[in-house]
Amino acid sequence: MKLSIVTTLYMSEHHLQEFCERIRRVAHRIAEEDYEMIMVNDGSPDKSLEVAVALSAVYPNLRVVDLSRNFGHHQAMRAGLSHTVGERVFLIDSDLEEQPEWLEVFDRELTERECDIVIGAQAKRKGRWGERLTGAVFWHLFSMIGSSVTIKDQTTARLMTRRFVNSLLRFTEKELFLHGVMELVGFEVSTVVVKKGMTSPSTYSLRRRVALLLNAITSFSTAPLMWALWVGALIAFISTAYALTLVYRKVMWDYVVEGWTSVMVSIWIFSGVIISLIGIVGLYIAKIFSETKRRPSTIIKDVYKDGAILKEKSSGSRFPHYLTTDDRLP
Repeated sequence: MKLSIVTTLYMSEHHLQEFCERIRRVAHRIAEEDYEMIMVNDGSPDKSLEVAVALSAVYPNLRVVDLSRNFGHHQAMRAGLSHTVGERVFLIDSDLEEQPEWLEVFDRELTERECDIVIGAQAKRKGRWGERLTGAVFWHLFSMIGSSVTIKDQTTARLMTRRFVNSLLRFTEKELFLHGVMELVGFEVSTVVVKKGMTSPSTYSLRRRVALLLNAITSFSTAPLMWALWVGALIAFISTAYALTLVYRKVMWDYVVEGWTSVMVSIWIFSGVIISLIGIVGLYIAKIFSETKRRPSTIIKDVYKDGAILKEKSSGSRFPHYLTTDDRLP
C-alpha cells in the first residue's frame, strides 16, 4: 500500500465529515485508491465514534479503531501508527486546525529532500495569549533540559516513511512523549512552515499542559535530578559557611545572634526546598514503577470497517485478537 493516514478522535464529531472528504481528495491525487485511513477513538465523550463508524460505511478506505477508554493523545497516535501498512504514513489531527491539504506539500518535500520525516512547524503559535504563553513556556523549559528536540512549536501533522514508523514503534515506553521520541529515532528530518487554524477551543487544559510538560521532561532528561543535587549542595555550602561564621563570632567576639524569626523562616524555606527536591526524585521513581508493571499502553475494544465491527481473524492476520497495540509492535 502506498499511503496510510492516521488521526485520533477526541471531541471531533463536528469536523469528521469535512475532514474525511478533504483528506480523501488529497489522498486520491497522491495514491489514487492505494491508501488507507485509520481513525483512533481515544475515549471521546461526544459522538465522534458514531460519526466515524457511519463514515466508514461511506468511505471504503476508512477503518476505525475504538480504544476501551481515554489513554491520552500520544498513546492513541501510536496505536494508530501500529495499524498502518503504507509506504508513507501521514499523521494529522482531525479538528481541521491542521489542513488536510498539507499532505501534498509534505509529500513533495519528502520526495525532493529524500528524508524520512517531514514535520509541520508553526512560524507563530495560534490561539489566544494564554495558549501562546503556555506553549512558549513549554518549549522553552523543554529546551533548557538539553533534550534532543530541536523543532519548536511542532504540529501533530507529519509525513513519515515506512522504515521511520517501524523504527518509531520499537520505542515501547508507557509514559510517552511522541514528538520527542520521533527525534530520538535519528533519521533525517525536514520541516515545512505552516499556519494552524483555530476551529475550536483547545482540549488541553492548564492541568493537562503541566502534566505533559512534566512527562516530557522526566521522559527525556535526568537534568532535574542534577539540578536537585546542585541545589542541595549549594544549600549545604551556604549553611556550613554561615554556621562557621557564627562560631567564629562567638569565639572571637562573644557575639550571639538573637531572635527566632530568622530561624523559623529558614526552616520553612529549606523545608519547602527539600520537599520539592524529594518530589523531583519521586517523579522519576513513579516512572520506574509505571514501566516495570508492563501494563499495555492501550487496549483496543473494537475495530470498525464498512460501518460494522470487523470479526476476529486468524492468528496469522494483522489483527490477531484486538486486545493491545503492544502485541503488534515490531
